[in-house]
Amino acid sequence: MTDDGAHACEAPATFEELADVLSRRLASMSRAQKAVGQRILSDPEGVAFMTVTELAQSAGVNEATVVRVARSLGFDGYPGLVKLCRVRLQSQAQLIRRFSSLESLDDAGRSLLEVSAQFDQANIARSMARIDEPDWERAVAALAESLRVHIVGMRKCAPVAGLLGYLLDLVRDDVRVLHGADGSLTDQLRDIRAGDCVVAVSIQRYARATVEAFSWAAAQGASTIALTDNPSSPLTHHAQTVFYVETTGASVMRSVTALVTVVQTLAAATAASQSRQSRRSLETREQLLESFDVYHSE
Repeated sequence: MTDDGAHACEAPATFEELADVLSRRLASMSRAQKAVGQRILSDPEGVAFMTVTELAQSAGVNEATVVRVARSLGFDGYPGLVKLCRVRLQSQAQLIRRFSSLESLDDAGRSLLEVSAQFDQANIARSMARIDEPDWERAVAALAESLRVHIVGMRKCAPVAGLLGYLLDLVRDDVRVLHGADGSLTDQLRDIRAGDCVVAVSIQRYARATVEAFSWAAAQGASTIALTDNPSSPLTHHAQTVFYVETTGASVMRSVTALVTVVQTLAAATAASQSRQSRRSLETREQLLESFDVYHSE
């Protein structure tokens, strides 16, 4: 970032382009500039209606820093940046109009079941639409071809990490879910080497253990894939490939439905990419399940 306010690039045409540029530059920004960038990434709807003074105050910086950030992104000034945030808000206006808060569900005559289903349908569609095909292919190749796959996700993301581990273990060898439930996370991390692949799953509020484990894995030279919710996520600093997943919920609890969809699709794509090995793995598993009479039979 330049300090003289000169344009460093052509201004982004969409908020998605703006988010991509900001997420790539965060590491090289000054502390004050980074505070502005993180606020834009994490709360574009709020920024859409903030004056330059209000954004500066909310980020704990001076107004000149906000203007410098805007100009370094290619805008003539702060209004250009706000415009993109408002465009993003408008793109979600239909959803906002359709979905009222929980308190108004009874007045609207719609049940929580209906509203939750509509939110999750939108979350899945938006999450899948944001996936870049080359990124997807690179992630699938890493999951299929790496020596070992390690998956980490804590607290509300632990079930999602566990599901990915279970599904990948069906179709390939050497898959481990790093849980650290008994305080053994550091012991599990010792096994990570260059040539491995590590997948981290975390959404706001980001579990510290997940972020630190992911950072460690990246430092060891492992391939890194992050499943998270927005470009200001701390996982993005250590990820070679990032997939952003929508988590809007109909209540105070954030939805992980789109995360589950992405995880299941990743596992299916990994199986398809190495069909012979996956078939052998599944056949061996079925033989073991039958031999041990694992499932109830009618």
